[in-house]
Amino acid sequence: MTDSDATARSVFIWVSEGTWRAAVDTALSLAPADASFTLLYVTDDAGPDAAHGAYRGMFGRAGHDPGVRLDALATAQAADLLEAAAGRLGRPCHRLSMHGNTERAVVTASASAGLLIIARDGDQRPGPHSLGRAGRFIVDHAICPVLVVWPGPPPRDTPGGPRTPGKPDRERHSL
Repeated sequence: MTDSDATARSVFIWVSEGTWRAAVDTALSLAPADASFTLLYVTDDAGPDAAHGAYRGMFGRAGHDPGVRLDALATAQAADLLEAAAGRLGRPCHRLSMHGNTERAVVTASASAGLLIIARDGDQRPGPHSLGRAGRFIVDHAICPVLVVWPGPPPRDTPGGPRTPGKPDRERHSL
């Protein structure tokens, strides 16, 4: 097998709270039998960094920094989610836990993937807002193919009903 064959069979799955199950299930249903899987979880450092900064600003450097506790909780959460995703996948996989800006880390880590699977992270109805900030960045910047799936059953009805092709969204009035 050549490096390009291995890359083509390399499937990255973005493991994100609340949506990872759909991404894993999609990978199982679509990936070839000889695919290699990487489960990717990113701990966004914004929360612990803010806690560190706030604590230092209020109390200086002495005492117990709550940011350290948040770091430990985030690491444990990442391990738990990756373990649950690996169990659901039920196939050998790599587990990759990273820290930093979530969307940039996903784009960087999956650069050599044959496919990146993510679940929508925004509104749970069709439209541009069905992708949150991280999902939109990943779709716009990833250099590998990206498959975007609904985190649950796809919505069937939308407010206002389906748009009729060829008709404008609102009537134009001339002055």
